[in-house]
Amino acid sequence: MTNLLYVAVPVVLVLVAFAAMAARGRRPRSLESGIEEFSRELQALAPEYRSQDDRGRSRRGGRAG
Repeated sequence: MTNLLYVAVPVVLVLVAFAAMAARGRRPRSLESGIEEFSRELQALAPEYRSQDDRGRSRRGGRAG
């Protein structure tokens, strides 16, 4: 019986560690998390945001006034 403990204890510890890592690393599945992930992907693909003033200057050739 004690010989079996030398095998059973490490197996149980490995299973507990595996379960903890799997639970911590899983992706959220809620609707809100999906929307947030999609929004982050759109921001990554979108061109850099420029203010209205910057857009106006670029149309005038970069000169003020």
